Amino acid sequence: MRVALFITCVNDTLFPGTGQAVVTLLRRLGCDVEFPRAQTCCGQMHVNTGYPEEGRRLARHFVDVFAGYDAVVAPSGSCAAMVREQYPRLARTPAMTGSGSPGGLVPGAAEEGTSGSFAAEVAELVPRVYDLSEFLVDVLGVTDVGAYFPHRVTYHPTCHSMRILRVGDRPTRLLEQVRGLELVPLPGADECCGFGGTFAVKNPAISAAMCADKVHNVATTGAEVLCAADNSCLMHIGGTLRRQRTGVRIMHLAEILAATEATR
Repeated sequence: MRVALFITCVNDTLFPGTGQAVVTLLRRLGCDVEFPRAQTCCGQMHVNTGYPEEGRRLARHFVDVFAGYDAVVAPSGSCAAMVREQYPRLARTPAMTGSGSPGGLVPGAAEEGTSGSFAAEVAELVPRVYDLSEFLVDVLGVTDVGAYFPHRVTYHPTCHSMRILRVGDRPTRLLEQVRGLELVPLPGADECCGFGGTFAVKNPAISAAMCADKVHNVATTGAEVLCAADNSCLMHIGGTLRRQRTGVRIMHLAEILAATEATR
C-alpha cells in the first residue's frame, strides 16, 4: 500500500520525531511510506481566522500534492479533521473575484481550483485521509502493532479527533495492546485542554484555566506519561506540566506505538 505522510505544520517545525515515528511504525506494518516534500499548511488556521480564500488555495495545493496515494495519514486529528470536514465546504463555495474586496463574492464565478471539478477532486481524496489511529485499526486492521513501552500512561482524547473525526476508542485499543504499558483512565478526559489553536491566543486567561484543570486531572492519575494524538494539545498541556514540575512527560501516540523492546 502506497501511503503518504501528511506531517502537518506543528509536527514538521516542532515535533519531527513524531513524523519519524509514524514512518517507522507504518513501514514495520508493511506500508510503502512516502513524504511528499511539496506539502504545506492545510489552511486550518487561515479558515478559522476568517481567510477562506487563503485556505482554499492551500486546499487546492493539498489536493494536487496528495492525489494518487492509496492513503494519506496524519499524526494530527486536528489537521485531518480540517481536510475531511472543511475542504468539501471550501470546494463548494464560490471564490472571491478580483481582489477579494467586499461585494466580490459572485455565485458561479469561481476561479480555477474552486469549480465543480475541484469539488469532485476533493470528494475523491477526502475518504483516503486518515488520522493515524483510524488508519491502523480500520484500514490495516490491527490493534497490536508490536510495541513495547513499560510505563504508566494516561490518554487525552483531543477535541477534533473525538468530536469531528469520532475516532472513539481506537487510540486506547491500540495502547491497551502495547506490551508493558499500564493504561490508566484520565478524569474529565473529554474536556477540552484549552488550546484550540488561535483560541489560546485570543483568550489566554480562559485557555490557561482550562489547561490548569486538565493538568490537575493528569496529576491525579499517577501517570509517568501523558499521551495524545495531537502535538498541539500536548504542547499546551506539557508547558503547564513542566511549569508545575509534575514530572509527567508528554508523548504522541505514534511515538509510543513505534517503540519496541529493541529501542527502549
